[in-house]
Amino acid sequence: MTTANKITILRILLIPLFVVEILYYVKTGNELHRLVAMSSFGLAAVCDGVDGYIARRFNQRSELGAILDPLADKLLLVSGIVVLSFDQRPYLQNVPLWLTGTIIGRDILLLVGLIVIQITVGKVKVRPRVVGKIATVLQMAVVLWILLRWDEKWLTIIALVTAVSTGLSGLLYLWDGMHQLSSHPASSPSNPQQGQS
Repeated sequence: MTTANKITILRILLIPLFVVEILYYVKTGNELHRLVAMSSFGLAAVCDGVDGYIARRFNQRSELGAILDPLADKLLLVSGIVVLSFDQRPYLQNVPLWLTGTIIGRDILLLVGLIVIQITVGKVKVRPRVVGKIATVLQMAVVLWILLRWDEKWLTIIALVTAVSTGLSGLLYLWDGMHQLSSHPASSPSNPQQGQS
């Protein structure tokens, strides 16, 4: 259990606090709940960079970290996006449903792809893409934009750019997955003469 992994676990533990505080805020309108929700989300986002830096700087990369880190990212973002997709007015704006569908659809597609590659190839090689990192940052920006209650007109533009980058990253990861599958012997046509004496 490295320091980087402990920070990642802290990020995961902040997610229920973040969700509960949003729900309390839209129920009561108490600004304290919104501030706690923003703080917990912001702290989790900062910890994302900190645990990655520690893992690289002090050579604390581990198999557990390779699983927990992206899991923490997905849980935080999907929780925020889904909760804010419901009607939270008059206190908060909503995440457009088409953006929610794009994000969840891509993540489901990637999860299915990872399972297929793991079963077929035996080991998944995930190559980080710049557009994927941009999509993650933009998704965080959408959540924070809503929590900060900034201009709704700009939210639509940011959401559109987020949807495009999210969809593009999904296509690139899909391309990588198809390449891994096609280069593995298991995807080659079987020889009908094999096994005959």
